[in-house]
Amino acid sequence: MTTWTAPEAHRTTEPLTGDERPMLQGWLDWHRQTLLHKCAGLTAEQLRTAAVEPSNLSLLGLVRHMAEVERWWFRNRVCQDAGATEIYCTDDNKDADFDDVAGADAEADFATYREEVRLADAAVAGLPLDHEFPGTKVPSISLRWVYLHMIEEYARHNGHADLIRERVDGVTGD
Repeated sequence: MTTWTAPEAHRTTEPLTGDERPMLQGWLDWHRQTLLHKCAGLTAEQLRTAAVEPSNLSLLGLVRHMAEVERWWFRNRVCQDAGATEIYCTDDNKDADFDDVAGADAEADFATYREEVRLADAAVAGLPLDHEFPGTKVPSISLRWVYLHMIEEYARHNGHADLIRERVDGVTGD
């Protein structure tokens, strides 16, 4: 039986000049691929390894979490798609994306993540950055804000991924 390992990620350099939309998309894509890059070559078991007790933060949990976040912001909030509900989290466990990795199927979770990224990009492709939607705590939010928030969210979690990867097998880097 072959052991599944996370595939290599192919990061493209983010744009250094140009219009705002391609720059935001380029930075978001770079961060998406950076998360996958931090996971590349690890087995499902290694991806489930927690950062350090008592934290349950793991690389697989981060991939699952970002699948949830991609779906939530781009499809559920920006596009108001009521069918784009939570993937892993439930009313009983709001942190199931992180909590329930022990028996998770890493290969399936990676496929879910890649599909959520594809669906997120497709959902907003035709919308201008000035597109607004109702916020839950504020009157409105723009798609531009969502791009900036997603870049920030990935940057923060990619920092976590750096530390977790180093704990798993000593690999460090960008």
